[in-house]
Amino acid sequence: MSTIHVLSGSPSAVSKTAALAGHLAARLRADGHTVGETAVRDLPAEALLHADAKHPRIAAVVRTIEEADALVVASPVYKAAYSGLLKTLLDLLPQFAFAGKTVLPVVTGGSPAHVLALDYALRPVLTSLGADHIVQGWFVLDRHIEVGPDGVRLDPASGDPLIRVVDGFSATLGRPLLKEVS
Repeated sequence: MSTIHVLSGSPSAVSKTAALAGHLAARLRADGHTVGETAVRDLPAEALLHADAKHPRIAAVVRTIEEADALVVASPVYKAAYSGLLKTLLDLLPQFAFAGKTVLPVVTGGSPAHVLALDYALRPVLTSLGADHIVQGWFVLDRHIEVGPDGVRLDPASGDPLIRVVDGFSATLGRPLLKEVS
C-alpha cells in the first residue's frame, strides 16, 4: 500500500477542517495505507512566516512530503481561497515538491459559493508544485460536519460523495498512473 501524508491548513484550534482531515486519514489507514498527518497551525509560526525551510520542524515536514506517495491537502476557504496558513507552508516547499505524487484536495466552507476555490485557487498551486495526478477534489459545507466526542459525523449530502472520492483516491494509489505517450 501507499504512504500518504495529510496536510490540514486550518488556523483554528477547534477546526472542522482539521477534524475532517483526521477522519479521512483514519479511513485511508483502514484501507491499509500508512498515513501521517500535519496540522500546519502546529508548526512554528516564526519559521513559516520567515520561510525558514532549515528549521528542524519545517525540514521534517518537507522530508515527510518528499517521502510520501500521495497527499491529502485540506483547507477551509477564506476570501474565496484556501487558507493563508496553508499558503505559507506551500510557498516554502521546493518548486516540484509534489512531483511523482497523487494529490486529493479537500476544502470546507460556509457557502456553496466557495466551491470554486477548489479548482480556481487550490488546484493551480498543487499543479505548480508538480503533482503528477490531482484527483477529483471535494468541497464540504461547514454545516455538514459535526465534531463530537465520538468523532466526525458527516451529513450524507456531503459525506457520501466525499467518501466515494476518498475511496477512489485510495484505489488510484493501488494502480500505476498512466503516462501520456509523446
